Amino acid sequence: MSGLAVVALVVAVSSSAPGAERSLRVGDPRGLELHEVKAEGVTHRGRPALRVMEAAPGATARGPALVMLPGSELRNGVIETELAGAPRQGAPEQARGFVGIAFHVQGAGERFECFYLRPTNGRADDQLRRNHATQYISHPGYPWERLREENPGVYESYVDLVPAEWVRVRIEVEGVRARLFVNGAAQPTLIVNDLKMGETGGRIGLWIGDGTEAWFSDVKVTPSAP
Repeated sequence: MSGLAVVALVVAVSSSAPGAERSLRVGDPRGLELHEVKAEGVTHRGRPALRVMEAAPGATARGPALVMLPGSELRNGVIETELAGAPRQGAPEQARGFVGIAFHVQGAGERFECFYLRPTNGRADDQLRRNHATQYISHPGYPWERLREENPGVYESYVDLVPAEWVRVRIEVEGVRARLFVNGAAQPTLIVNDLKMGETGGRIGLWIGDGTEAWFSDVKVTPSAP
């Protein structure tokens, strides 16, 4: 199902009280802020979702591919969601189904931090590829290439992933530290102790990489006390 399907994307954003949540149901992708992507309501693997793809596959993008969530300002706190990603039909060989969550997004996506997954790496036969299943980046100054070259293995890690399957993601942000938890694990999959944008705030966005077809559902944001 697609097109007119109702999207059960829930954004629980901060209210006036730290640690509180309020829910905003986004049933129409046209109400979202799209950057270099197209989005539609679909049903993916039995649940309503927002399907996101590049606006012009194969073309040179003018900026990051993001869906900005309304009213999602966050400095410190917790972001929880379920997402799925896979290489789109006709994607280049190096496509991995890159899908993730951007936070501390400033402006129209000029600057942000991001945790993302490479689903096709999760069960690759090549151990080095498996070690690159999750990634932290900070746009624009710290793309994955720079981080991997300057600090091999520090900003990426292994986790079991399957393309197109739903994955539970939890991101905890506190000051210059962020932790990524996957599929309800008690221990983080990836720890970043030096967020490159420093102590700051900004909006939250749904992020995809080149050659990706992605699905998002149930985003919750819980701010922590100042």
